[in-house]
Amino acid sequence: MEPIRIDDPRDPRVAAYLDIRERDLAGRQGRFVAEGKVVLDLLLSAGRFSAESVLVLENRLAGLEDILRKAPGDLPVYVASGAVMDAIAGFHMHRGILAIGRKGTPQRAEALLDALPAQALVLVLVGIANHDNMGSIFRNAAAFGADAVFMDATCCDPLYRKAIRVSVGAALKIPFASFTDAAGFTAELDRRFYGQFALSPRGHTDIRDAQRSQRLALYLGTEGEGLPESLLARLQTVRIGMAQNFDSLNVAAASAIALHHFCAGRT
Repeated sequence: MEPIRIDDPRDPRVAAYLDIRERDLAGRQGRFVAEGKVVLDLLLSAGRFSAESVLVLENRLAGLEDILRKAPGDLPVYVASGAVMDAIAGFHMHRGILAIGRKGTPQRAEALLDALPAQALVLVLVGIANHDNMGSIFRNAAAFGADAVFMDATCCDPLYRKAIRVSVGAALKIPFASFTDAAGFTAELDRRFYGQFALSPRGHTDIRDAQRSQRLALYLGTEGEGLPESLLARLQTVRIGMAQNFDSLNVAAASAIALHHFCAGRT
């Protein structure tokens, strides 16, 4: 593909990249922004989402040749100077690598459950509204071999630019789906013979004593409030042992410990 030079930050061909931080908050009508070399590589190679275009700082282009070979031949690759790229993005783009991806049609939770293996390990997120935590949870899910992430309607978007960046691209790789009715989703997992553990500092069972089933769902709630009492009352609750007089871990750290513990039991 022949790179396309951009000299005017208001060039309509790069309109999707304008004022990234502000527009991230307002949404992008079915698009998302991928940032950085590793994330671009996953966008082009994982195959879960399609790329619409790439915008690269001129001095970073040579180092992307192998990655860009994975892209369709007609993918527009725009190249700009540092000053022009900063004017487009609205801040100093020190990474110098951006891409616009398309979200496509969201996968239904039931359809994703149908596609999972017999020994699935999944995360169920309730109220995770912090993009750093969301990105870190996806990174942990990829690192420890989780098969999918399910989120309730109050969770933030894992395809928000910062969440993708913190996940080091794992949000583009790990299958995910949303559900609206937590009680209904829990019942659906019961019907599919999933063991279900709710992580809580007040959990009845120490995680070291919890036995995983072939199919296991780990529930994580928002920091501070944790999981809703209705879920804690219904599910088996598990705690991570900590030093006395300390309440809880960051939810992303808790996800890493729990995933590490339960992935070790997979055969």
